[in-house]
Amino acid sequence: MYTGRILSTGMNCDGKPFVAYRVSSRSFPNRRCLKFDNRAAVVPKEGFEKDIYENTYITYNSIRIVRDMAIVSNGSHTDVIADKIALGMNIKDAIAYSLLTMDYEKDDYNTPRIAAVVTSTNKKEEYGCYVGIANDKKLLVEQVPFGDAVFISTYGSQVHDKVDFEAKTSTEAAKYIFDEGVFANYEKPVTSCAAVFDGEWTIDVYNP
Repeated sequence: MYTGRILSTGMNCDGKPFVAYRVSSRSFPNRRCLKFDNRAAVVPKEGFEKDIYENTYITYNSIRIVRDMAIVSNGSHTDVIADKIALGMNIKDAIAYSLLTMDYEKDDYNTPRIAAVVTSTNKKEEYGCYVGIANDKKLLVEQVPFGDAVFISTYGSQVHDKVDFEAKTSTEAAKYIFDEGVFANYEKPVTSCAAVFDGEWTIDVYNP
């Protein structure tokens, strides 16, 4: 089953906040994730840099860390959400603003934009986690209950689904969303990345 790009967020099996992201692609498979201090980016592999002239949507920051929060998305709206949060906007409004202003991708498939933000705390009264999607028919931002993990994809059910995220570290999480657990059911994985909070946010990538 092909479900396109996938993101997951919430709290993992160890009770730690996390975000994870996987590129799945039929048209532009020659990509990889790179990690930096406070972000992860999807970029073309060496030798395929000219692909960005065929599709401007294929390279972007997929994960950003801002203060105590991790942002994950399938496009350049990662940066818009991060900038709004840095300016003091709350999570729900930052996601809604970015999805409303940028809308779905104007490609051959009307690809939805998906996004999520999670805070680093595991204290219920301070915890916040939201997932959003904008497709050609709707814009939806919903809160993820404390303790849960969910995932959403560009061509899947168009609402988030609960998942048991059985990965404890960022290294394990990047591999897990690539081809383990429920994610093993989805075709055309290309590259993935993840961030997990364990005293501090750590980011890792998986490039097979």
